[in-house]
Amino acid sequence: MASSLTADHIATTLQPAENIAGYRPRGMNYDNWDRPPYNGWSFQHVRELFPTAPVEIDPARRRVLPSATVELDHLTYHRTDGDDETIGALLARTHTDAFLAVHRGQIVIEHYFGAMTAATTHISQSVSKSLVGALVGNLIDRGMLDPAAPVTDYVPELKTCGYAGATIRHLLDMTSGVGFSETYGDPASEVWAMDVCTGWRPDHDGRGPASLHDLILSLKQIRPHGERFDYRSVETDVLGWVLERRTGLALPKLMSEILWQPLGCEAEAYFTLDKAGIALASGGFAATARDYARFGLMMLSGGWAGDRQLVSADWVAACGRGEQAKFGAPYAEWYPEGAYSNQFWVEDCRRGSFMARGIYGQLIYIDPVNELVAVKLSAWPDYRMVDLLRDTLAGIRAIGDHLSGRRDA
Repeated sequence: MASSLTADHIATTLQPAENIAGYRPRGMNYDNWDRPPYNGWSFQHVRELFPTAPVEIDPARRRVLPSATVELDHLTYHRTDGDDETIGALLARTHTDAFLAVHRGQIVIEHYFGAMTAATTHISQSVSKSLVGALVGNLIDRGMLDPAAPVTDYVPELKTCGYAGATIRHLLDMTSGVGFSETYGDPASEVWAMDVCTGWRPDHDGRGPASLHDLILSLKQIRPHGERFDYRSVETDVLGWVLERRTGLALPKLMSEILWQPLGCEAEAYFTLDKAGIALASGGFAATARDYARFGLMMLSGGWAGDRQLVSADWVAACGRGEQAKFGAPYAEWYPEGAYSNQFWVEDCRRGSFMARGIYGQLIYIDPVNELVAVKLSAWPDYRMVDLLRDTLAGIRAIGDHLSGRRDA
């Protein structure tokens, strides 16, 4: 739907059957749509709130995900506070909308909560970044992009802003020297300005950027490129601009042709669009839980999907490694053996486990040691909840260890 919908229109046109457990989100508006109690509904209905563009599938190429479910709800793991908890209790406590795990190519656990179903698309937030990173990897593998080349080779307009001198590699690993505040909820931050130009927040004073590209061109360099990792969503949107300029195709079309159709996805996905019709590469992607799992399985399989290599094995291996020396606080406190590489969070450089992760509890976890992929879609009550994330990762590792015989049942 168009983003000109008013809060009153949203509140009065929702039908009870569309809501979780009969809840009618009266009072939801563009200031609070992604916060509780509304995000339990809105994350599954983003297409009804904002302009979107489809990521199409090819029904003839759909591939079934085999299922061999195992009773795992009563499996226990150790929480970060030292207590034991079952997987079932973890999922209930961490505001889960969908959870599934695939072990050695078969779905072993799959749960949906509230109104969420296997057919429901769910916003992925910054999980989108890793999907876009895979598109960049595909073009690098084909010789269409050079990771060492300046981004200005592909988008000359960037010469006038802080991205002058930054390379594709700097963007992939978020080590450019561009200033961008990722302080969620702060109206003075650049990430708030991003929400305004994408329509995710109202432009109350009429001074917000007109588009993602306008926002990017307003940014300044504050330190040398390549000095350290600093998480900034806008890096992915610059990569989205590079992808579109290099191929001549819009990002949703690229995602469809390079990933979604070859993966054998079963449901049309979509990107939200900014005021100028530009896809939000850094957080606007929505899909079903099973299709997120298909992407994770491709990464677990060294870039293979069916009989096609979508990204190279070397690219995938690099997603499980990274420059730990550039991975400072607070990130190193969350992942002591972690890093950031190719738009993925590296959980453990020694183990090679990595993940696509988004605010409010969105996750695709890839564990090569245990041959496991896990997907969790959530509606956390706050943007970042580190304890919930740590417990989720501990629970997933316990599932993988149990299935691989690394711990007692």
